[in-house]
Amino acid sequence: MAERREDLRAADVDRQFVAERLKGALDEGRLDLHEYDERLQDVYAAKTYGDLDKVLADLPGFTPVGHSQVVPTAADNRYPTAVAREELAGKPLRNMPKWLIGIWSAWLVAVSVNVVIWLLVSLSSGEFVYFWPMWVAGPWGALLLATTLTGIMSGDPEKHFERRAEERARRQEDRRRRREER
Repeated sequence: MAERREDLRAADVDRQFVAERLKGALDEGRLDLHEYDERLQDVYAAKTYGDLDKVLADLPGFTPVGHSQVVPTAADNRYPTAVAREELAGKPLRNMPKWLIGIWSAWLVAVSVNVVIWLLVSLSSGEFVYFWPMWVAGPWGALLLATTLTGIMSGDPEKHFERRAEERARRQEDRRRRREER
């Protein structure tokens, strides 16, 4: 039986963890694509924890478990828990950020009107004419998709959950204060 951690056999989940760490290093610019590819091959060929440690050894922030001095901190309560997200999942439109509903509903209305006009013109002429509504739907939709992704990647859903929690806490505090005044 292996006594040292470096000699213990690594599992698939360990290899996946190291692969994700390498992807982070690639995204940060610490590795170029060629080196990332080479190291990724080494990760999936690794048999022991020692082999995996060697792949990450020269990257900042990596400390083998035996030398780690990390102390777990208290849970971060800024973001909704899984239970809170499940509770919100049953009401998707009610919990959708208003800006997201606004921009996509405007797009949907405009595209629907254009498609109806195109359909009426096509039916009245007896043949389908060139589908010109795509020039309204396509570019505008691409712009909205980019806006939506940017908003989501910048943390808007989390900010939305935070605002909702703050509003809820403020309302509860107001109700409590009103009850005390009575």
